[in-house]
Formats: sequence, structure tokens, C-alpha cells
Amino acid sequence: MLMKSFSTVALALLTLGLGACAEPVTPELSYGGTRIHNIQGATPDADVASPKVGEQVSIESIVVGVFPGLGGYAMQDADSVADSDPNTSEGLFVFCGIAASNTTATCGGVKIGDRVKVSGTVKEFAKGTQLDSVTAQTVVAPNQPLPKAVTVTLPYSGGWEKYEGMRLSFPQTLTVTDNYGYGRYGQLGLSAGGRLFNPTNGNDTSTQASNDQRKIVIDDGVSAQNPAALPYLGTQTNGQQTRRTGDTVSGVSGVWVQNAGGYQLEPVEVPVFTAANPRPDMPAAVGGSLKVAGANVLNYFTDLNPTYGSSGPRGANSAGEFERQQVKIVASLKGLNADIVTLMEVQNNGDTALSALVAALNREVGAGTYDSIKTGTVGSDAIHVAIIYKPARVTPQGAVQIDTNPVYSRPPVAQTFKDTQGGVLTVIANHFKSKGSCDKSDPDLGQGCWNKLRVQQATALLAFVDRLKTLSGDPDVLVMGDLNAYGNEDPVQALTQGGFESLNKRIPAADRYSYQFSGQFGYLDHALASTSLSAQVTGITEWHINSDEPTVADYNFEFKSVPGCALNTPKGNTCTGQDLYGPGPFRASDHDPVLVGLNLSK
Repeated sequence: MLMKSFSTVALALLTLGLGACAEPVTPELSYGGTRIHNIQGATPDADVASPKVGEQVSIESIVVGVFPGLGGYAMQDADSVADSDPNTSEGLFVFCGIAASNTTATCGGVKIGDRVKVSGTVKEFAKGTQLDSVTAQTVVAPNQPLPKAVTVTLPYSGGWEKYEGMRLSFPQTLTVTDNYGYGRYGQLGLSAGGRLFNPTNGNDTSTQASNDQRKIVIDDGVSAQNPAALPYLGTQTNGQQTRRTGDTVSGVSGVWVQNAGGYQLEPVEVPVFTAANPRPDMPAAVGGSLKVAGANVLNYFTDLNPTYGSSGPRGANSAGEFERQQVKIVASLKGLNADIVTLMEVQNNGDTALSALVAALNREVGAGTYDSIKTGTVGSDAIHVAIIYKPARVTPQGAVQIDTNPVYSRPPVAQTFKDTQGGVLTVIANHFKSKGSCDKSDPDLGQGCWNKLRVQQATALLAFVDRLKTLSGDPDVLVMGDLNAYGNEDPVQALTQGGFESLNKRIPAADRYSYQFSGQFGYLDHALASTSLSAQVTGITEWHINSDEPTVADYNFEFKSVPGCALNTPKGNTCTGQDLYGPGPFRASDHDPVLVGLNLSK
């Protein structure tokens, strides 16, 4: 917008009676160059490239964010020169380069609030529009007022590109719902209205579309992977720092950018998070005289760095990693303190791995506290399910039962026990087919790959249950394990329609989860009781020691700075980054363990 000339201003002062002796008023300098909204173009919904890609332009705008870790800074046109079209962005990223070898001498030394004139070429990088190949840069004036930030309230269903490069403010309290890649990329997924649940879990009425509208990603302003210092960390608890899902933050603001990771908020001021979901030192009380747990031990392999066909290495890659893994698993099993434990993802090398785990656990809790149900090799998969128990609390009745139906990915293992009070219970350990690695034409993608196969496995399991009841002469059966199906999916429905109660549904909805995937939560780890057993259940809980934790807290050396990492890391992985590992139970696996309390009748 052109300002009035000095002569016009002087004439106005004379008209007001201030006379020619009044102090002259210096008019605001007009903004030159191409307006950013003309570079960005109108993008009401779609992600559209700039209409000026490849053109050399000059802009004169206000610096609203400086991000050396991204190789440049963000500029936004002053409010006085912004257009009236809400579908055109007023912001643009100026890219200077990251490595010293390609950083231009003219692209640096600017501060937030500087009014800068800069010339370069309009380019698209990973769908984000930026000014690249800078040829000239001049700071016209420092300490200018910043353009007003646009306030966005979630859920938001509009297009995001119209805000690219601009200052945004999110006034709500947002919840950390995704920390999976936190250690690799310094990013967190934030959502309005609490954490996001998988729509097929049954916690709420959410859809995938509504979940997407509730979420944004907050970045650390660094494009390099595996940052040596992670942002947004909480204070140390249990000897570790962490940033758990369920934690909250209010009033985040920053610059909205787009790059290879999609749309992200780059804060200019570091937001302060609240540890609204602190680490639980022990599982919630479940009552009863007998406790049964289900725990996924995430590829507990005593063979180091083995390869199984196309699946690649499983478990720990080195003795150092194995020690860190075992310490965490033992801590989690000790914390559960269950009388019977079903285990998933134990190496299928006879009873070698299982016996090693029991020995390590007994070294911590006392010799002879736990024993295992010996099965030898079960099926042909690299991993198998297993059962351990406290001989002082329960006694196995009859031989272990393994269903050899070829429909299973990993055959279920069942054992009948009698407790010290005379109650009888049959426990079945299960691990259904995973949701990954199928042809994209699979018609069951709405519930993940292999949904029909999991339903067939559930049907076979019901037939196995009938045989077990006949063998034991007792109708009390507890189905435990990773069914790779969320709470309202078809395989679980098949089991409940076959006479089982899904005990997980007794858990309050906000707490009903054991697994995190793509920033959404649900429970893949189940406890289902036969009709006769339901009334004997005193409680159930999911101990959230794993799914809420970032993967950077696990036992692995990859992508972290760990002593000896370079000697123990597979080729191609790096040893940079921050290590949040601690010897406690947190991030012992990627699944939370399930704990059930029982008062068995005689």
C-alpha cells in the first residue's frame, strides 16, 4: 500500500492549524518487491505449486522465524500489504543451505523482526514453496512489528497450504498423541480433545477423517536426523528423561512449514509441556487371589542378530543390546508379579530362550520363583508363544496342549493349572497373524492386512477351547495374547460371539489401549474370559509402560550415542542421537502388558 507523500502530510498539518513550524512526520517506507501472496498463489484446499516456480524475484518482508537447523529463515508480509484473500499464504521460507560448502555469504545474519529485502529463485522442495539460490540480501530495518499470527482451532478441516510459511497460534491444550519418531526426527504429534484412538478400537465414535482433523505435528527446527539433543523433554523420573504420549501443552505457536515430513509447526519460542501422564511405577490393583498376565517381549532372542528369510535380523544385534533388553523385560515381569504369565515373541529355538529368560527373572526375584511350561520348538515361525508360572502358587494339571491347526501363524499354547485354593483354570497364549505385509488389493485393509485369516484363527481357537474344556473337565478358560486386532474388529467379535467376554472393555475408555501406531491408540493385547470365568474376574488393567514411551527409550543402539555403538550396529545405521535408555521397565517392548485378577471357585 503506497503511503502519502510528505507534501500531502505537511498540507494536512497546516490545515489543522499546526503551522509550518511543526516537526516533520516521516512517512512509513513502502514495501517493494513481489508480494508473497502472489508467489504462493491461491490454495484453498489442494497442495499446489507456486505459479512463479523458476522465476527470479525480490521480496521485502518481515523475518518471523530463524531456523539454522533447517538452513534458512521464514518471512511474512506485513499486515499492511497482505491481501484480502484468505486462500493465499503471506509467508515464504528462504533457504540458504545447511552444509558450510553450500551456504551463501549473503544469506545469514538476520533476526526475527528484521525487515529484509532478499532476491532469489522460487523453487518447490518436498511440496513446500521456498526462495532458493539467494543472490542479494539487505536488512532494511530492525525491530519491526510482527504480522499478526493466525489463530487455528482444532479440529480443522480446511486446507493447510494457505498458511505455509506464516505465523500460526493454537490456543487449545493439546495432547501428545505420537512420539514414535521423536528420537529420529525431534517431532511430536499433538491432538485436540485428548489422545487419538484407532476408530476400530471402540473407545469413541471417531473416524479416520475426524482424527486427522484433530492432529498437528510440532518439529524441532532441525532437518538432520537423530538430533544429539532432543527438544521438549521432561525432567528426569526413574533415572530417565522422557516425553510420554498423554502429556499436554497449551498455546503452542510458531511458523507453519511444509517439507518431506508434511506440514509441521516450527516453534520460535520453546513451549513448556506438562507431564500429564506420568510413568506408572506399578500396575493398577486388580484384586483377587490369583493374577494372570500377558506380555509381549518384543523379539527376545538369545541368538544374536539372526536372520530369518526376508524378515531380516530379529532381537538384539549384540551382547550389549541383549543385556539392555533383558534388564528391561525382567523389570517389567517383576513389576507385574503375576502368578501365570503368557509371553509373546520369544525366540522359537526350543526352550533355550525361554529358559534363559526365566533364569534371568529368578536371579532378580529369587531362585525358583518362576518355572516355564516346556514345549520345545512350536510351529515354524521365528517366534513363539510361551507360558511361565509360580510353582508356589499354581500347579500344572496334565500335559501342555498345542493346537497344530495349520491356520495359525504361531500355534497357541495352553496349560491347565490348579491354584493353592483348589481352583482350576486353563490359560491359552496366542499370537495371531500381524496386520502388515499383504497385497494392497486385500479387501480387509480397513482392519489391516490378513483380517479374514485372523477371523479364521479365532474360529479355530474356539474349537480348541472346546477340546480343552473336555480334557480338563473344567469350563474356566482365559484367552490371553496379541490378537493383532483392535477391540471392535472382526476376530474379537468372533470370540465374543463364541461365548467369551472381552475383559479389556471393563477398562475405562480413556485408558483402554496397549499399542501406538501412527499416532493412534488401541489394544491388540487381549484378555477374554469364558462365560463361567467372567464372574470370577476381580479386575483387569493395562500397565502403560511401553506404548506411551518414545522408541528412543528402548534397548537398541541404533540411531543413538551409546558407548561401543559403532562396534555393535549393523552396517548402514548411525550411532548419533540421544539415548534415553534406563534399566527400568519403560519401553521394554512396544506393547503394554495386560494383568487380570481372579478369585477362582473350586
